[in-house]
Amino acid sequence: MMNSSIIRIVCVHIQLFFSIIHSSTAFSASATSQNNVPLIDKYTTPDNLSSKVAIVTGSSRGIGKGIALELGRAGMTVYVASRSTRSGSISTERELGSFEDCTVERTAEEINELGGKGIPIPLDVSNDDGIAQLVQKVQEECGRLDVLICSAFTTPPNLTDASFRDEFWKQKGQMWDACHGVGLRGAYMACCESVPLMIQTAEKFTGTRPLIGIISSFGGKSYTFNVAYGVGKAAADRLASDMSVQLSKYNIDTIALYPGLVKTEGNIEMEKRGEWEEASGGFDLAMGETPRFSGRAMTLLAANSELTKERSGKVVVVAELAKELGFTDIDGRTPASIRSLQFILPEFVFPQIEKQSGSPLPNWIKNNVPDYLLPWSTFSGGPPPTND
Repeated sequence: MMNSSIIRIVCVHIQLFFSIIHSSTAFSASATSQNNVPLIDKYTTPDNLSSKVAIVTGSSRGIGKGIALELGRAGMTVYVASRSTRSGSISTERELGSFEDCTVERTAEEINELGGKGIPIPLDVSNDDGIAQLVQKVQEECGRLDVLICSAFTTPPNLTDASFRDEFWKQKGQMWDACHGVGLRGAYMACCESVPLMIQTAEKFTGTRPLIGIISSFGGKSYTFNVAYGVGKAAADRLASDMSVQLSKYNIDTIALYPGLVKTEGNIEMEKRGEWEEASGGFDLAMGETPRFSGRAMTLLAANSELTKERSGKVVVVAELAKELGFTDIDGRTPASIRSLQFILPEFVFPQIEKQSGSPLPNWIKNNVPDYLLPWSTFSGGPPPTND
C-alpha cells in the first residue's frame, strides 16, 4: 500500500523518466517488450548445506512452505512445523479451495522428493511447551540447528473484504491479537528456545554461523493494510535487529526477510473467488512472486555465512537479493521489488493516468520502466492513496 507522500515523490521520478524517454533513441514505439524476452530459470542450488538442519514454522503452506522446500532441495534436514496435519486439525482461517493437502506431511513428502529430508511436526507456535519439545527433539536426533525460519502467522480477521483495511478503533483488539500473537510472540519464543542449540552448533562445528530468518514485509517500513499489521511487521524487523546485537558474539546471524506480493495458496484462491482486488486494495497478483522465490533467497543466505554476517540484523528484500545474486523465480521471472518503479508505476501510477485520460498508455512506455529503487526514507507514515 502506497501513501500519498510516496505518490508525490514518484511523480517527480516519472517526470524525469518521461523526459529521458522523449530525448533518447533507446526508447521508441518499436522498443522490444520486456514481456517478449524468453524466460530462463536461473538458480544454482548450493552444495554446502546437505549436513545442516533447519526448523521452519508455518511451513504447511505459503512462504514458509516455499522456504522449507528450497532448503530441502539443497539437501538439508528440515523440520516442517505447522498446525495443519492429516492426523489432526487443519487451520481454517483461509479457504484454500483446490489446495486440499496443505499439511506438514505433504510438505515433508515434497522435501523428500526434492532430495532433502523432511520431518513433519504438528505444532502451534502459540504453545511454548510445544516449541521447547520440538527443539529438544532436534537436539536429540541431529545434535545441531543451523537455520530457524519464523514464518508462522495467523490470518487476520476480515481478510477477504475491505474491512481488513479499516480504521484501527473499529478493528479493536481482535486485529491486534491476530497480527501480534503467533506472528510476533510465536517468533520470539521460537528464537528463545532455539538459540541455545544454535550457540552449541556454532561452537561445535567450526566455521558454522547459524541463521535466524524472521519473515516480515514492507509493512515494517510503510503504512500497509492497517495499524496493527504495520506495528507487527515493524516489531518483527526490530526483533531481528536487536537479536543480532546480542547474538553476534555467538556467531549467529539474523535477517528480516521481505518477500513482495506473493502468490500463496490463499491469495490465489481469493483471486479465483473475486475477492482479491477489494481485499488487497487493487494489487495485480499476476505480478507476484511464488513462495519458492523467498525459499531461494533464504537458501542462498544460509549457504553464504560471509553475506549473512554482513547483513545480520538488517532487512533483506527478496527481489533485491535476486537481482544482486542473479537468481530468478521458478518460472524464470525476476519480480520487481515493491519499492521499484517497475512495481510502483504499473500498480499505482499508470492506472490513475489511464483513468484520468480515458485511454491506455502505449506498451512502449509500460514495458520500458527502469528498475529504479526509491530510497527507504520515502516509505514513512501517512494514509494510503485512493483511486477516487
